[in-house]
Amino acid sequence: MLISIIVPVFNEEKTIKKILEKINELEIWKKNQNLSKEIIVIDDKSVDKTRRILEESSELFTKLIINEKNFGKGYSVKKGLEVSAGDYVLIQDADEEYDPNDYVKFLECVEKFDADLIIGSRFIYDRYTRSHNFLNKIGNGLITLIFNLIYNTTFTDIYCCYIFFKRDLISSDNLKSKGFEQHAEILCKLVKKGTKFFEVPVNYNGRTISEGKKIRFYHIFSIIFQMIKNRVF
Repeated sequence: MLISIIVPVFNEEKTIKKILEKINELEIWKKNQNLSKEIIVIDDKSVDKTRRILEESSELFTKLIINEKNFGKGYSVKKGLEVSAGDYVLIQDADEEYDPNDYVKFLECVEKFDADLIIGSRFIYDRYTRSHNFLNKIGNGLITLIFNLIYNTTFTDIYCCYIFFKRDLISSDNLKSKGFEQHAEILCKLVKKGTKFFEVPVNYNGRTISEGKKIRFYHIFSIIFQMIKNRVF
């Protein structure tokens, strides 16, 4: 089984090398001879030292894509999907909010249940989760509720950035959004096409805006629009 790990990155000079090292050092790659990985990094035209660090650390990833300008996280994920060859895809943020040690939980669901989609949850967390901004938590609860109502699911945290899914359920050509709302677009298409969905607890060390967090409360409107649009069409 080949896992395509897609890492979109924009201005993460402090963390990009650390997160790639963590991915490569995981014991699962050594213990399971039937498991392999490709790491696809997409630099969304960073203006700090991110690109230089990546070019000097080519042993840590399989493919590097440099966007010609800053298009947004969704655009970068789409570019990664276009060149991915895995049986499954995992989206990994380039900061250190999410812990790659949680990969084993996704793989267990695949091995036991042949899952189509697995989402991490920061609210039924394993060992720790950093306290959230209250408005962000309210917004997350709202979009999760709307998603569950529209798609008849029971997720607790649809905007956890850790998602793991079968590659053949998504066509990159059909992805239209380019920003943070693309996460919702992908989930909508996966739930409409797949049948077996799971949620696993993940650890979370969320950042504040001053520490580099990029998603904002107003993104909720484009996210809700995507959920409704993809249900209707």
